[in-house]
Amino acid sequence: MRVAVVENMKNTPLGSLGVALAEANAQLDYFRPYLDGRLPGSIFEHDALVVLGGEQDALDDTNHPYLPALARLMLRFGESGKAVLGICLGAQILARAHGGENLLGRTLEFGWKSIDMTDAGKVDPLLAGLETAFTTFEWHSDTFKLPEGASLLATSPLVENQAFRIGRAAYGTQFHFEANAEVVAGWRAGFETSIERMEPGWLDRYPDLAAAYAAAADANGLAIARNWVRLIKVTGDAPTAAGDVQPGNVQLA
Repeated sequence: MRVAVVENMKNTPLGSLGVALAEANAQLDYFRPYLDGRLPGSIFEHDALVVLGGEQDALDDTNHPYLPALARLMLRFGESGKAVLGICLGAQILARAHGGENLLGRTLEFGWKSIDMTDAGKVDPLLAGLETAFTTFEWHSDTFKLPEGASLLATSPLVENQAFRIGRAAYGTQFHFEANAEVVAGWRAGFETSIERMEPGWLDRYPDLAAAYAAAADANGLAIARNWVRLIKVTGDAPTAAGDVQPGNVQLA
C-alpha cells in the first residue's frame, strides 16, 4: 500500500492517521508543495491520497499557486475510485475540487468539540463504531458549501458541514480527527501566540480540557483513521523504497 501525503504547512503531523497507516504497513510518500510547488505527477503511483490542513485558505492561489493543481489531483483520485482524505484545509480543497463554494472567515471553531452524525453518517463506514455524538478537535475559521452529489456525514451547531463523502471513498473532514493528545500538545507549544490571540485563556485551561476530552477524542480519531485506511484498495505492486520521494511536477489537465 502506497499513500501520497500532501502537507500544506509545517507542523502538521499525521497523529492518529499515522498510527493507522503504520498498522497497515503503508509506505508514505510526502509532498510539500508549500515549499517547492511539487505534487504527485499522476494518480497511478499511489493507492490513496491524504491532504492535510494549513494556515492558508483554499482559494489563495496567488500566494500558493499549486492549489488548483492539488484540487484537480484530488478530483482525479476520487473519480478513479481511489481513497482520498482531506482534513480541514484538505476538506475545503476537496469541496472546491467538486464544485463546492469555499466560505472564508465565517466561524471560528477551536479546541475539543462535540460533533453529531447525520443519518448518512450513521451508516457510512468512515464513522463506524463511534457514538452518534463524538468528541474531536477543531481548528478553523473557513468552511465550505457541500458539493453537488456529496453526502453530509457529520455536523455541529456552529458549522454545518463537518464531514462528507463524495464517490466511493473520497472524504473531507472539517475537524482534525488526526489530532491526538500528542499532536495537540505540539500545537500548544508551537503556536502559543496564535492560540492566545484566537482563543484567549485556552492555554491556561489546557490541562483541565485535555484531562476531560483528549482520551475520548484520541479513541474517536483512531477509529476514524482505521476506518478510512480499510477503504484503501491496493491496485498493484508499489515501489518499496523508503523515505520521501522526489516527485515530478504535476501534469494534470
